[in-house]
Parts: sequence; C-alpha cells; structure tokens
Amino acid sequence: MQVDGQPRAGCATGYDLAVTSLLVATTNLHKLEEYRELLADLPLRLLGLADVAITQDVDETGDTFEENARLKAERYAELSGLLTLADDSGLEVDALGGQPGVHSRRWAGDVTDAQRNAALLARLLMVPDALRTGRFRCAIAVAEPGRDTVVVEGRCEGHIAWQPRGEHGFGYDPLFQPKALQQTLGEVPAEVKNRLSHRAQAACAARDLLRQRLAR
Repeated sequence: MQVDGQPRAGCATGYDLAVTSLLVATTNLHKLEEYRELLADLPLRLLGLADVAITQDVDETGDTFEENARLKAERYAELSGLLTLADDSGLEVDALGGQPGVHSRRWAGDVTDAQRNAALLARLLMVPDALRTGRFRCAIAVAEPGRDTVVVEGRCEGHIAWQPRGEHGFGYDPLFQPKALQQTLGEVPAEVKNRLSHRAQAACAARDLLRQRLAR
C-alpha cells in the first residue's frame, strides 16, 4: 500500500482521545519526532511510551522486521488500549550478507551511535565503493485492540560512505547515502530525509490505513 503527498502541519480537533491518540511504540525521541513530521497531516496526537507511562520492554524475537514490528505493536496496544504504531527497521549491507539487519541496534553491543558506526566501518575497511551497497528497511505495524494488525514496509537503496558525514538524523544516517542523493542522510535536513527514507516510505503506506481507522 503506497500513497503520495507531503506532510502538512496542523491537526483537526473534536475526536475522542482514544481515536485521536496514536501511540508510537518507542522511547527514541528522534524517531518520535520523525513520525510527528511524517504524519502531521492526520488528525492524530502522537504519544511515545513515556507519555503513557509504559516502561515494559518487548523482546524483538522475530526473524524479520515485519515480525518484530507486529510483536511490539500488538503488545503495546494491549497494554495501552490505544491505536498503536510500532516499527522495526535496520540497515542491510550486501557485503556483510545483509548484516546488521534485524540486529542493527544491538549488532555492536550496548554502544553509542558513533561507536556502532565505527564498528561497521571497520568491517567494511577493505570493501571497495562498487561493493558498498545496501539499504535501509522499515516495517510498520498498526495494531488496535479487537482489530486485525496490518503491516506495511518501505525501503531506501544506497551505499555506505567511507566516513560519517553530517550532524542530522541518528543511528546509521551519517554513513548512508541514498541513490538519489550525493549526501548522506546525516547531511540533509529533515524535510529531505522525510521524502526519501525507508521510514518515510513505510509511513506513506501507513497513512491511508490510519485515515481508514479514523473514518470508522
């Protein structure tokens, strides 16, 4: 499912809280802010886990991005009683056989983004430009108590830079250069990233689904 269109600021009012609140199953403030920008044209109030005082972790035991997104969305919808969006995303590097993949956040251990990026570059030290291809992938699951869970996916193809570039974004963004750009995702402003990124593509696909839920 894919839709076009750019996010627009402003939200409608006058809906019940349970309908207009969308729980984004994350404690990552950068990710939450991205979703607020990506879904700004919908009459939704986006909340993070901290906003609803949920501290329970959901183990990402799935073998795919889709499985992990579904696990988190359904569990946090059950805990909160709210319409819930959860994603699982990561970087697949072809020269590493698709790693770090679903283990992207934990792949190098409990380290900072900068340390994780350094670990990836070390693994790619002898890999030439032509073989530094990869992609960001993102699966988004939308769950709600008593309704079927739906999962959509987005991806962004590109290659891995030789060193981190840029101060924007988070995670592997400073290392990843999409095919459509001469810059990494760390070098471009949010409005550019939010047109091209894997999360933006998946969010576009999720937007129609959320509109349908609101219109019930």
